[in-house]
Amino acid sequence: MVRVSDGPGQEPADPAPEARTVDEIQSQDDDDSLKAFGYRPELKRTLGNFHTFAAGISYISILTGTFQLFYFGVKFAGPGYWWSWPMVFLGQLMVALCFCELAARYPVAGSIYNWSKKLGGPHLGWLGGWMMTTATMVSLAAVALAYQITLPQISSVFQVVGNGTGPTDAAANAVLLGTVLIVFTTLVNAFGVKLMAQINSAGVMIELIAAVVLIGLLAAHITRGPGVIVRTDSYGAGESLGYLGAFLTASLASAYVMYGFDTASSLGEESLNPSRNAPRAILRALIASFLIGGLILLFALLSVPDLQSPSLSVDGLQYVVLSTLGPTVGQIVLWCVVVAITVCALAVHAAGIRLAFAMARDNGLPASSWIARVSPRFGTPVVPAVFIGIVAVVILVININQPQIFSVITSIAIIMIYLAYLMVTAPMLVRRLRGRWRPAEGHFSLGRFGLPVNVLAVLWGAAMSLNLAWPRPEVYNATGPHHWYLQWGAFLFVGIVAVGGFTYYWFVQRKHTGVLEAHRSPCP
Repeated sequence: MVRVSDGPGQEPADPAPEARTVDEIQSQDDDDSLKAFGYRPELKRTLGNFHTFAAGISYISILTGTFQLFYFGVKFAGPGYWWSWPMVFLGQLMVALCFCELAARYPVAGSIYNWSKKLGGPHLGWLGGWMMTTATMVSLAAVALAYQITLPQISSVFQVVGNGTGPTDAAANAVLLGTVLIVFTTLVNAFGVKLMAQINSAGVMIELIAAVVLIGLLAAHITRGPGVIVRTDSYGAGESLGYLGAFLTASLASAYVMYGFDTASSLGEESLNPSRNAPRAILRALIASFLIGGLILLFALLSVPDLQSPSLSVDGLQYVVLSTLGPTVGQIVLWCVVVAITVCALAVHAAGIRLAFAMARDNGLPASSWIARVSPRFGTPVVPAVFIGIVAVVILVININQPQIFSVITSIAIIMIYLAYLMVTAPMLVRRLRGRWRPAEGHFSLGRFGLPVNVLAVLWGAAMSLNLAWPRPEVYNATGPHHWYLQWGAFLFVGIVAVGGFTYYWFVQRKHTGVLEAHRSPCP
C-alpha cells in the first residue's frame, strides 16, 4: 500500500479505516479486548472459521468416542441406551449457549480459566483452571489409549508387545502405541498452531466424510425397525431403580463423548475474528457431533446381525462394522477411526497448552515464566506442550499393572471437566440474577432466554456431575479385587485434586499471582 504524506516534513497519514478488511478491524478489537484482562497480544492470529470449528469437533471426536464407548452403553441398557445421546446433547447445549455469550465477549486463551476468573473471582478461576488442566492431561492419555482398541483389530502387526494373550500384553502395548501418538501431538503442537490446525482440519474432513459414509453403509444394511430402541428387555433387573438405574449408568457413554466444544473458544487469541467465529464454531461442533453420532449409533443398532451377541458388549462398534460391512470395508472405516483418534489427541493437547499458558501468564503455576514463554520462532508456548506430553505418558504407564486405577482416573477426569464447566455457568447465573451480566454488543446473545438457559445449564451440570461420580462398582471397580477406595474413587480423587491443588494455591501461589511483566499490556 502506498502511503501519502500530509506535507513536507510530516509523517505519512495512517490508512483510512475503510482500507482495512473487516477481519483486520475486528482482530484489532479482539486484541484490544485482551486489555480487560491486562494482557498484551502475543499469539499469532492465523486460524479461520473452519479451523476453530475443526478444533471443537475434533476434541469431541464422534468416531473416537462412539467407537470407544458404544460397548459400555449397550452392555448396561441395551439398545435403549441410544436415548442418552439426545439427553446429553440437550443438557450440553444449554452449557454451550452460555459459552457462546462468553466467547463473544471474552475471546481469550484458556477460556474456562479466564471465564471463571472474570465471573467468579481469581480464586474460583484458579480452581476451575486447575481442574480443567489436570483433566486435560488425563484425557490426553485416555484418548491415546484408544489406539489399542483399534489398531490391533486392523492388523496383528500393531500388537508389538507379545501376542495379545498375555495378562499385560494389551496394557503394555497400549502404552507403546499411546506414547507414539503423544510424541507426535507434542511435536506438532510445539511447531506452532498453524501446523496443528492444518493437520487437524485435514483429519476432521476425513473423519466427517468417513462418518457420513459409515451412516450410509449401515443404513443400507438395516435388519430391524426403530422399535428396538424403546425396548427395555431384562436390562436393569436387580437395579434398585430398575431400568432407570441401568439407563443412568449407560448414559455415561454419551456424557464421556459430548464435551470439549469450548476448545473453539480456547484458541481465541490465535483466531481471526473470534468474537464472531468462536460462538458459531461451538454450536456447529456440538450440533454436528449430535446429528452424526446419533445416526451412527442408531443405524449400528438397527443393522448389527445379532443384538444378543456377547461381542456387542465387548468390542462395540468395531464388532458391528466388521460383522455388518465385512473385513475390507470394516478395516477402511477403522483406519478413519485411527485418523479421528489422532486429531482428537491433537485438539486435547492444544487445549491443555492454552490452559497452562493462560494460568502461567497470571503467575498461577510453578515456574510460570517458563511455562508462559512464547517461542519467537514458532509463536506458541513450547514448554507446556512438552510438559503435558510427559505427564500424559506417565499416566499411561499406570495402565500396565494397575488398569483399574487407570480406568478410575480417566473416568474422574470427565467429572472434573463437567465441574470446571459448572464453575463457569454457576457464577454466570449469579451475575444474571444480580443484573450484572451483559453480552457483547453486536455479537451472540441469548436475549430474554439467557436466564432460563443458564438455570438449565447449572442444573444439568450439577446433576450429570453427580451421576458421573456415583460410586457404581461396575464403573469404578468392574473387576476384582474390589476395594472401597476404587468404588468411591470419584469423590476421593476429585477431592484430592481440588483440595490439594487449592491448598497449594492458597498458601503458596496466591501471594504471587498477577500478570507477569513480560505479558502485561502497556495500556491496561
